Amino acid sequence: MYQDLKKEYWWPGMKNDVTEYVNKCLTCSLVKAEHQKPCGKMQPLTIPEWKWEEITMDFITKLPRIAKGNDTIWVIVDRLTKSAHFLPIRETYSSEKLAEIFVKEIVSRHGMPLSIVSDRDTRFTSRFWKKFNEAMGTRLNISTAYHPQTDGQSERTIQTLEDMLRACIIDFGGSWDSHLPLAEFSYNNNYHSTIGMPPFEMLYGRRCRTPVCWGEIGQKDFASLKVVKATSEKFDQIKARMKAAKDRQKSYADKRRRNLEFQVGEMVLLKREWVKLLTESTYPFSEIHPTFHVSHLRKCLADDTAHIPYDEIKMDNSLNYVEEPIAILDRAEKRLRNKSIPLVKAQWKHRKGSEATWEKEDEMRGLYPQLFND
Repeated sequence: MYQDLKKEYWWPGMKNDVTEYVNKCLTCSLVKAEHQKPCGKMQPLTIPEWKWEEITMDFITKLPRIAKGNDTIWVIVDRLTKSAHFLPIRETYSSEKLAEIFVKEIVSRHGMPLSIVSDRDTRFTSRFWKKFNEAMGTRLNISTAYHPQTDGQSERTIQTLEDMLRACIIDFGGSWDSHLPLAEFSYNNNYHSTIGMPPFEMLYGRRCRTPVCWGEIGQKDFASLKVVKATSEKFDQIKARMKAAKDRQKSYADKRRRNLEFQVGEMVLLKREWVKLLTESTYPFSEIHPTFHVSHLRKCLADDTAHIPYDEIKMDNSLNYVEEPIAILDRAEKRLRNKSIPLVKAQWKHRKGSEATWEKEDEMRGLYPQLFND
């Protein structure tokens, strides 16, 4: 707009006036994409206190179906030791079936966890899964994008597992399920930078005896007090390493972010990515998740008259928004090859200036005859 205006006009502070005008345009605020750094500082999860008390879980789906009918891998990771279990399942399994597998494969080995972080898969958000964990005394944390309850642990493990399975199939052939047990063993026995040791050693207190490296032959005996003391010291060391890793990750992430704060009573626009093709933002009376990240908010600089008061909005029985025209601003004809179509420019009740639309005159006469005096 400034480039177009300066060819014909000039006045003191012209560029600032144009910038202020554009910033206050509600339509521009709704549709323009953000080109600034992401908002909000990183907020990592707290460090767990004990092994397999706090876990994350996710699915690898759309895998080739094997002879047993499985086409999905359920990845469950302990947030403290980083040890993981890879469970082959079917994508069609219900929440009841997942609960049965969870008890058989996880609870029987490690006990019931205190908290579970998972994504918003329909099986995890079902009433049965929530009631099942509530009855077991487990706090279910359903992750939200950019929210502190999402730490990326499952996603990172899934990426590693996919690479391992891909390499096994390329080198050795066969189906993915035949390599899954050894992939789980290899993952749990490889060095993890966050904890400074393999997850197996963190979980059991000693390195795993593998065919590749026979580190210790025979049984190793410890006095019970010595074992407890060594385990306690090791966990203190691991927690310190995890805190250092989280602080380092937070420092890296915050360099690419900017802090954004709003005061109570300020006008803001709420971004909804799932309707981005229609509009970048929407009004807060829509049915959305009650928790969202500050990066989804944008300060609204438009005039107070640009928004629609809630008490003026009419909804039908299906809770659909009803828009009404209030005036005919202009008339025109659209000429085709064999006919012409009369059009009218309608001003709608809750739209401003440039958002008046051209409609077919015969349709408008049938729906809103009160707008036509002739």
